Amino acid sequence: MTLQDILCSPWAIEPDRLHQLQAIYATHLNGSKIDIDAVEAKLGRPLQNQATAYEVLDGGVAMLSLDGVIAPKANLFTQISGGVSAQLAEKAILEALADPAVNSLLLAIDSPGGNVHGVPEVGAAVRRFGAEKPVVALASGVMCSAAYWIGSAANSVFVSGPTTTVGSIGVVATHDYSPREQGRVVTEITAGKYKRMGSSGEPLNKEGRAYLQSQVDYLYSVFVDAVAANRGASTEQVLEHMADGRVFNGQQAIDAGLADGVSATDQLIHALATKPEQFSKRRKAVFSLPTPSKGAGVAPKDTKPPKGTTAMSDETLSRASLEQDHAPLFAQVKAEFMALGAAQERDRIQGVREQSMPGHEALIDKLAMDGTTTPGEAAMAVMAAQRAAMKATTAALDADAPEAAAQSPVTDAAPSKEAEQKAAVGAILAHAGVKQ
Repeated sequence: MTLQDILCSPWAIEPDRLHQLQAIYATHLNGSKIDIDAVEAKLGRPLQNQATAYEVLDGGVAMLSLDGVIAPKANLFTQISGGVSAQLAEKAILEALADPAVNSLLLAIDSPGGNVHGVPEVGAAVRRFGAEKPVVALASGVMCSAAYWIGSAANSVFVSGPTTTVGSIGVVATHDYSPREQGRVVTEITAGKYKRMGSSGEPLNKEGRAYLQSQVDYLYSVFVDAVAANRGASTEQVLEHMADGRVFNGQQAIDAGLADGVSATDQLIHALATKPEQFSKRRKAVFSLPTPSKGAGVAPKDTKPPKGTTAMSDETLSRASLEQDHAPLFAQVKAEFMALGAAQERDRIQGVREQSMPGHEALIDKLAMDGTTTPGEAAMAVMAAQRAAMKATTAALDADAPEAAAQSPVTDAAPSKEAEQKAAVGAILAHAGVKQ
């Protein structure tokens, strides 16, 4: 994979950080060599490209730090950003799993995310570790996008404080087209309709945009499904509470189901060393949306009915009052109805498509997408269309058929073929002197 491929491929990263990286590598793509000394001066630190390794602490607790932008392999990205190689991270996790000196694992993550290539494999390695040994992810600073993809695979997820940033679940791909230098001609010879559909050397047309959007949508669905499986939630819950691209800080991340609690690094290390069993099972996301404040300084009104009476409400329960006064219940009911509606719509579309008949595909597509037609109504519509088509075909055939030829009338005077044969036989016998 070339540097151009990496830059233009889908990323799960905070947009500002992606733009910074693209600016750094723009000079390299234009043919100019990156001045490492200048980059080090700009970053205020030396560039290092060290292999990701874990450290075994007291109690058999292995700590693996994932800091910086995530890239598929250790390369120019990790050298400049001081980031994470997905390949080396996966290798370190699996090595820790096989290490008899390691009883548990702490993933200390401070990363805005990165390129999606290799990230699912790292997440799978974390899940594999958690199935055999306790593993906990701690967001210390930032755990966003691809970094959360990895962190959510741990049995438990914690934030280090109220300003810790978590989330930004989404996928972004950039098509960076800029005019070629004057007089410079670039010729690409390709095979395959979509081979260079997203080429950065040409403006992105409508078909190319749709193609790239389909790729991003697919990776986003893979991301959402992974988070849902990791956090023990439904896809609908992840889409509603977590995966709209927002970032959450501290308690917000816990309320949105992204994290399980707040803890310092030393506290988690001590807990893993002394009571690792509390992290041996995967925790499920808990959605605790805060209820709006009713105000302060006013004594609560006693709404209990007198003894011997039945409580009656003078107020009518409405959507607004339910949403305001019972936010968790409203969110739960809303999620359940959304899930039910989505399932019913999928069943309706599938039922409509099962009524398909050759020649009526366009009609089926229209009925499947109108949101109202039932499978029975679709079957009737297809049959009506088929009858109309057959009627039209029959009429066309009748119009094109030639007129029938006139037949000669048959008369009684005309001798039949059988009579002619008998007469001929009689003449032969008479000539031979045979009496009939």
